[in-house]
This record gives sequence, structure tokens and C-alpha cells, in this order.
Amino acid sequence: MRSLARHKMLRLTCQQASRLLSQQQDEPLPFGKRMRLRLHLMYCDACTNVSRQFDTLRLGLLRWRDKD
Repeated sequence: MRSLARHKMLRLTCQQASRLLSQQQDEPLPFGKRMRLRLHLMYCDACTNVSRQFDTLRLGLLRWRDKD
């Protein structure tokens, strides 16, 4: 029973993952949250796509800011 509870604690919902993806754009995530997010992204294609979209948006904004 303990291992099942531990596995549930490690799991993130997509809503939690998207919040962490947004948060990590502003500040580094603590190790535990970063690892839980990475684990979620390993099996969730939808959140992986959201992560890529955040990265693309961030890079586009950085290029736009630095083009002058």
C-alpha cells in the first residue's frame, strides 16, 4: 500500500504539469518538482507539446528582444 501511495504522490495531473511548465519559465524549479515534471512529460504527449510551445514562444520573444 505504501508504494501505491508513493506513486500517486509522484504523479502530476496535466493541470499541475502545465502550471509547473509556466512557473519554470520565470524561475528554476526545485529538484523534486523538476523531476516530477520530467516524469510526467515522459508519458504525456499533450504536456510535452505544451512544453515545446512554451519553449518556442520564449525563444521567439528572446530573438525579437535581441534583434535590435
